[in-house]
Amino acid sequence: MTFSRVLTGGSLLALASRCFAVPVVSEATTTFTSIPTATPSQVPNTNVTSHGPYTGTPTTTGALSTDVLAPSVAPLPAEEFKFEYPADGKLHAPEPAPYTPAGGLGTNGTLPVYRPISDFDYESLALALYQEWIELDLFHWGLAKFSVQDFEDAGLTAEDRSLLEFMADQEVGHATLLTNILGAEAPVQCTYNYPVNTVREYIDFCQKLTRFGESGVYGFLNHLDSRESAQLLLQSISTEARQQMIFRQFEGLFPMPVWFEIGIPQSWAWTLLAPYISSCPADQTRLIWQNMPSLNILNQPNPARIDGSDVWNETTGGYTNTLSTEDIKPNEDCLNSNVTGENCSPAITHNRTNPLSYPGRQVFLSWDEPGQAVGPNNSYVSSTSACAPLYAAWVSQLNVTYTPLQNISGNTAFTIQPNMSTFQGDPAVNGTIFLALTDMEVPVTPFNLTMINPHVVALGMYQAG
Repeated sequence: MTFSRVLTGGSLLALASRCFAVPVVSEATTTFTSIPTATPSQVPNTNVTSHGPYTGTPTTTGALSTDVLAPSVAPLPAEEFKFEYPADGKLHAPEPAPYTPAGGLGTNGTLPVYRPISDFDYESLALALYQEWIELDLFHWGLAKFSVQDFEDAGLTAEDRSLLEFMADQEVGHATLLTNILGAEAPVQCTYNYPVNTVREYIDFCQKLTRFGESGVYGFLNHLDSRESAQLLLQSISTEARQQMIFRQFEGLFPMPVWFEIGIPQSWAWTLLAPYISSCPADQTRLIWQNMPSLNILNQPNPARIDGSDVWNETTGGYTNTLSTEDIKPNEDCLNSNVTGENCSPAITHNRTNPLSYPGRQVFLSWDEPGQAVGPNNSYVSSTSACAPLYAAWVSQLNVTYTPLQNISGNTAFTIQPNMSTFQGDPAVNGTIFLALTDMEVPVTPFNLTMINPHVVALGMYQAG
């Protein structure tokens, strides 16, 4: 009897040979309430009030270290088991559960633990946290440093400034995430020193800083022992990738001129980051990573120019080779042009008539000697274990391409921008890339790029495009 009554209602439709959707009209209501769930609190953070170079006495020297087992990691042949899987689209092992292929890491049902489980994990995640802290400060600093008119003159509106503020809020979340993973000894906020004096220099520095921040995480993400931590970090660095693209759009650059983003070693990320940290608390977590000497690109392309490749010594100096607007005449400034292909006002996208760089371009270089005090409290020292430089290593997308140094004289030389593609139709040297000087051509791929470190003489960033 009960069964018949149920079938006489709407449930009878479920037994029909054809199913029909029953439309339901929903209206707004304020009668429903829900108890908010508990939300983890943000990590303590403040607007840093002190900026500028460190002028005190170095607190310590050298990076964190223990016993070193060898001067470098010896190359080994590939592991044989990695060639055994047939990759034919068929299943070759029992399924641990329905619709679940055999294999994978961290897929056996064990409870995830979001914490470092090796020195490699801790040092890598701490590096990422240093990066999040500087971004949090940098985005707030720019909004406080430059006036509304300064931003308007660079073509950036109130809505753009609101986006910049939101990106700072994102960094609060990223810093909170990594602090919670690392625990009580996690790095905290420091004070910083930025090599910029105008909004356009500031935006260029931001897009370069987010570039090495993003690439630095890509470089170690898949090497982490803690797969759980890697998952959370992946979800935060995906946001950072969007920030880097936004800053390119703010700068009037093509937003994503590559098919693949770059991954770089931790020591490269720390080398590029540390010079812009002035001081940290005395008990701050130290890092193991190397600080390499600076590579200065004397004719670094300048995106603020109509012809950004026709340039000499127009950077604010330092590892990022950030553009300088100081010597650009009004008729040479791409922001002042209303010609399509020349104008570089903030936009979703621009195509430049005159490329910033091109294959066959002479690139003139100078580099610092090792032994410079850098980083928080001048407490790290730049170093290299390489011999005299012979090559320029162009690190972009999936490629590392070497070009010989020419006319080497002391700590200066030039090289030629190479002509190669990642895949047909994708120029490999494009976007904001990394340029290193090496003493030999080290055969490396994206997964083992750290093997190049013992052979790096100096490191910098190149604005290709």
